[in-house]
Amino acid sequence: MKEQLYGDLSVIGMKGCEQFSAQVDNYLKDWRRHTGEDTYLVSVDCPRFGTGEAKGLIHESLRGHDVYIICDMFNYGVTYNMYGMTVPMSPDDHYADLKRIIAANAGKARRLSVIMPMLYEGRQHKRSSRESLDCAMMLQEMISMGVTNFITFDAHDSRIQNAIPLSGFDDVRPTYQMIKALVRAVPDIVINKDDLVIISPDEGAMARCMYYSSVLGLDIGMFYKRRNYSVVVNGRNPIEAHEYLGQDLTGKDVIIIDDMIASGDSLLDVAQQVKQRGAKRIFNFATFGLFTEGFDKFDRAYESGLFDKIFTTNLVYRSPELLTKDWYCEVNMCKYVAYIIDTLNHDSTISKLLNPVNRINSLLEKHKSQCTAQLKMQFEED
Repeated sequence: MKEQLYGDLSVIGMKGCEQFSAQVDNYLKDWRRHTGEDTYLVSVDCPRFGTGEAKGLIHESLRGHDVYIICDMFNYGVTYNMYGMTVPMSPDDHYADLKRIIAANAGKARRLSVIMPMLYEGRQHKRSSRESLDCAMMLQEMISMGVTNFITFDAHDSRIQNAIPLSGFDDVRPTYQMIKALVRAVPDIVINKDDLVIISPDEGAMARCMYYSSVLGLDIGMFYKRRNYSVVVNGRNPIEAHEYLGQDLTGKDVIIIDDMIASGDSLLDVAQQVKQRGAKRIFNFATFGLFTEGFDKFDRAYESGLFDKIFTTNLVYRSPELLTKDWYCEVNMCKYVAYIIDTLNHDSTISKLLNPVNRINSLLEKHKSQCTAQLKMQFEED
């Protein structure tokens, strides 16, 4: 029986996503048994004038196609020339290029989906005074330009989808991939209540931590950020202290889970407090590793034994320097994104991909069996 596709599949990788998109394309070709010469990738470009202005170009027809655009709004590794200066692309620049490519399509595609792993202006999602609601405006603009589906990962606040209540919005979390990376990088990790605790660095991260806790059968501890709301530093109210709520951590491994690492100050402060409470090893899960203030503080913290590993995905730009760090573990999401694209192109539900409980349980059973076999081998050698 011939496979029923929503339309001919086309994938567009925006600037800075070339390597990621190529891996996604390889998975799709392998599953659909295409030759190495074939590709689902579409050639696009956004050439710039000397003033920094640009235009979007699509070098082939997409009429009737099911198009998926992969974009990284935070890739500062991409640069362009403006008035003779080399300028790194800001999130605003990436967003403008995304709109240019959508506009170049001119409504010819049968369906247009945007895969934006980290939401543009995702932290500017709620209003407390006279503030812009940039993320909501971005989503509404995307829908007005003809985007049907919007796929993001670990949104800072998933309630932002209320800005487009009649359109497709999927907030995907890399729970399974994180756990898989952990058991591979730390094969002696023991996943049970007596040896491992999930830690939320603030009240905003509790929802994702509760999910990890449920699927792994672990207890949760939480830190509450006490901020000074009378002062604004670098656009935010500074944190005065982290207050801990939870059980004793003495002798236990700890996983600190959050959606992103920006400056890293909060993460390292929480890690220090966890260490002072007697934690054995500290691992950090963050979907997006931005490291906006460099790596020196992380290097010093690692050398002092403050933490053991940091796991982030390849959904956003990682500098070459980061990839050389002993404390860093990359979580590859290319195959997962390819699964999502392939399933949607077949006009099928992605519910099972969004809820990976069965895969997590299988992974835990396999890990438990391997740990048991290893202990048995050590016992026999002794």
